[in-house]
Amino acid sequence: MSKEVAIIGVGYAGFRPLTPEVSYKELMFEAATKAYEEAGINPRKDVQSFVTVSEDFNEGTSIFDEYVPDQLGGVLKPVHTVCGDGIHGLAAAFLQIKTGQFDIVVVESHSKASNILYHSHLLAFALDPIFNRPLAFHPYAVAGMEMRRYLAETGTTHKQCAMVVAKNRQNALLNPLASYPAKLTPEDVLASEPIAEPLTSLEISRHADGAIVMVLASGEVARALSDKPIWIRGIGWANDTFWLESRPWARADYATKAAKMAYEMAGIRNPRHEIDFAEIDDTFAYKELQHMEALGLCAPGEAGILTEEGYTSLEGEFPVNPSGGNLGMGHMLDASGLARVMEVVFQLRGEAGKRQIPDAQVGLAFGWRGIPTTSGAAVILSI
Repeated sequence: MSKEVAIIGVGYAGFRPLTPEVSYKELMFEAATKAYEEAGINPRKDVQSFVTVSEDFNEGTSIFDEYVPDQLGGVLKPVHTVCGDGIHGLAAAFLQIKTGQFDIVVVESHSKASNILYHSHLLAFALDPIFNRPLAFHPYAVAGMEMRRYLAETGTTHKQCAMVVAKNRQNALLNPLASYPAKLTPEDVLASEPIAEPLTSLEISRHADGAIVMVLASGEVARALSDKPIWIRGIGWANDTFWLESRPWARADYATKAAKMAYEMAGIRNPRHEIDFAEIDDTFAYKELQHMEALGLCAPGEAGILTEEGYTSLEGEFPVNPSGGNLGMGHMLDASGLARVMEVVFQLRGEAGKRQIPDAQVGLAFGWRGIPTTSGAAVILSI
């Protein structure tokens, strides 16, 4: 069994709210071309397997992986789809290499969210068809209820959630790939349109189009092809109940379980002191705080306080979402997790530009599949 796996190439395309001039296939092709050039490989000769992360409902096409091989250079090669977050796809590729049967595997995920007319209608299909869907409530109501419970049980304030938005949108000003950079105050966020009380419009990440392709390689091949491989030290995933009636509303137990798996694999006992920064899901502002606590980066009820004190700012002791996160970069459907991983790779390679974290050596990425799931995945990367 192969002991080491590294990311040796990253490519991206799009990262804008609207991309009417290109199809999802063209986005994927551009991202793949960049990734293969960076990795120094020929996909037809060197890649042994391909993983695409997508949801048929979002694509509007059944058995979507049939539409993937052409633009990735994967014709007549193994290709399979993971219906999950992008980090789930990364885990699938990682495990293929760990078997020792593959040396180079490619992972792809993308978003053409601008093609979806009513995204909330698709989200509603994920609700239980007998007990929940007939109620015909907007799926964001689930987030509003969870946020209310999280605030009540942890003592976190709504203003502290609003500070997450101000921080991440500010970080996005330094990220040329961010679709929603802005200079906001917490008061601006709190005064924005109410969506699902207490959730306001500025606390919800807006969608963006884009594609991300990553090339993974076994240790020996990675060292031969790349001068700066980024090593996957640990990876984990977990699914909690999909039932709204029987979930722990204030906690993200799926994140705790996924992180435990990743930390054990990476040999990390104290994540707050052994990890330098984190890119974690912030689909809704309160989720960044809830996920911080679930990932063991702070104690329950402490995330809001740390954010208020500047601990998680770009200049703080433990930066969280230096890229701007989903709130600043845009939510890219199932590619959102890979966007978090991509930022960690850029930071570890010293390629993050004005938002570069000094001496970054170990980073954490965490992705959540979104409403109404309790499905998440975490990965620890290092130089």
